[in-house]
Amino acid sequence: MKNQAYDWSIEPQSSLLDLKLKDTWAYRDLLWLLVRRDFVSFYKQTILGPLWFFIQPLLTTLIFTFVFGNLAGISTDGLPQPLFYMAGITAWNYFADCLTKTSTVFKDNANIFGKVYFPRLIMPLSIVVSNLVRFGVQFLLFLMVMAYYYFTGAVFNVTWAISLFPLIVVLMALLGLGAGMLISAMTTKYRDLAFLVTFGVQLLMYATTVIYPLSTAIENYPTYSWIIEYNPMTPIIETFRYGFLGQGAFSWAAIGYTTGITLVVLLIGIVVFNKVEKNFVDTV
Repeated sequence: MKNQAYDWSIEPQSSLLDLKLKDTWAYRDLLWLLVRRDFVSFYKQTILGPLWFFIQPLLTTLIFTFVFGNLAGISTDGLPQPLFYMAGITAWNYFADCLTKTSTVFKDNANIFGKVYFPRLIMPLSIVVSNLVRFGVQFLLFLMVMAYYYFTGAVFNVTWAISLFPLIVVLMALLGLGAGMLISAMTTKYRDLAFLVTFGVQLLMYATTVIYPLSTAIENYPTYSWIIEYNPMTPIIETFRYGFLGQGAFSWAAIGYTTGITLVVLLIGIVVFNKVEKNFVDTV
């Protein structure tokens, strides 16, 4: 009897760091199908559909402008308040969406994982990519607001740091992906964590320079400002504002720190994700 040659051979993982990137690339069509599924299912049976991409950041910006800008009188470093807040919201939303949606990937897809084989990394990657579409739409809205204030005489300027924009997007995606995979792996055993993620992300936003500049935090709250400075999302948002609006606390050391933290979180997330992947169906 002749030996048969097979295109695929499913074998147990030999290493926790084995990402099976070759298999992941081979299943790239599945990745795009999952991206399309996420996009369609999220806005299915809604009246306004994809317009929510624009409505959500606009409403959030208006609320922040009224509460933190007008009532609380928090400084925006001389920038128009809606423009300042929208810059922070645009960057923060992408990271927060990647984190929260990736953090439930095992629980949300337990039925699929238990029935068919495909590289499990496809699922969190599809979330990051589908959220990138939403980020692109909201970023376009941010550029439109920039253009409006430019033609109305507002004072701000684009700096050379705008060239770091691709790096900023990658850092946000990888940080959200790594933290989300870590939390997702933990929620297979500790289900309570799933209820704390959304609340925790909201608290983390207030420890990031979304609604205030870093200079204000250091000046008014010197005792607690170190928490904000060591938050890896702070250099990302500050660099984003510095690049597009000319205001923000930019430094190469801060970017290097965020890059290092992101790589560590991603590595830990991959290791834990791969470990839990082997037997999570028995615990979910």
